Amino acid sequence: MNVSKYCADPQKKGAREQQTEAEKSRQARRPKRRPNRIVFISFLVVLVTIILVGLALIIPMLNKGARHTVIIKIPANATSKQVEDSVSKYLGSDYAHDLRQAMEITGAGAPIRYGAFRIEKGQSPMQGARTITHGGQVGIRVVIQNERDKKTLAKKFAAKLDMPVDSLMGVLNDSAFLEKCDTDPEHVMCLFLANTYEFFWTASPEEIVHKMRRNYDAFWTPERLARAEKLHLSPREVAILASIVDEETNMNNEKGIIGRLYINRLNKNMKLQADPTVRFALGDFNIKRITGEMTKTDSPFNTYRYEGLPPGPIRTTSAATMDAILSSRPNNYLYMCAKEDFSGYHNFAETYEEHLANAKRYQAALDKAGIR
Repeated sequence: MNVSKYCADPQKKGAREQQTEAEKSRQARRPKRRPNRIVFISFLVVLVTIILVGLALIIPMLNKGARHTVIIKIPANATSKQVEDSVSKYLGSDYAHDLRQAMEITGAGAPIRYGAFRIEKGQSPMQGARTITHGGQVGIRVVIQNERDKKTLAKKFAAKLDMPVDSLMGVLNDSAFLEKCDTDPEHVMCLFLANTYEFFWTASPEEIVHKMRRNYDAFWTPERLARAEKLHLSPREVAILASIVDEETNMNNEKGIIGRLYINRLNKNMKLQADPTVRFALGDFNIKRITGEMTKTDSPFNTYRYEGLPPGPIRTTSAATMDAILSSRPNNYLYMCAKEDFSGYHNFAETYEEHLANAKRYQAALDKAGIR
């Protein structure tokens, strides 16, 4: 039996132990590796600097507040500098500068949005930037009241929204487009009922007409349509008649009476002989006294010369006036004349003789006041 196969050689074992001890001695003599403190400290300095710079930029964006609520209108294809200039006009250069920087952070390089946006009082530049880059547009109020022609109407919209006068005028005179809206250039003013409306600043002329068409259609409920039919008038004719009534008086309690008076004349095939239609035909709404010569003006809108209603409204009207006509009580009046006390009210008459007496008193009052 070979004992060496199963027993360790003492000499070899000692050699190995000596080798291990020598290796340990060499490792002990080697300098220990230490972390590179310079690199680590440099990294910390850079990190802290970045944090401090970031805070220096962001804190003003969070701490400042808008002095008051404003609506910022941003045109199409605007630059961030243009946005900053617009904000600066209302909220100061410091706020505007911080808002611009915040936009560059929150917008992440996205194109600047076209529209009108409300920055509320107290909002920080960061919140204001978020409104402009991600918020919804604010509605712009447009008040329609006593607009006597399409040009005046277009100017009102152009003053409030981002569109030139000629752009809306083009649509209001576009027969092909208006036919799709079930109207035409002569009657499109009927759609613009007096009221306060909200539109986006970016609304197109076509969108405006469509909205007014929907609003006009909403007025004409089945009940109102039935009342108009009972008066033998179409919705369009009610609107035209209401435009004349609105020009005749500001007194709401007279509008139904005057509407019925004109309906009585229509039913008797009498000319309306409405003074406001003469002013419209002449294009002068400041005329105080309608003369006989003026009533001879050759215009389809002159109801002294032509029978029936004029071919279109002579101004915008209101739902209230149309309702006053539709709900008016029957009367037998055929004539009216402004009261001689210049109160804005009228004297009504069933006979021409009674009307002449009323007119004589009014003419005398005009002469005494020196109104010609």
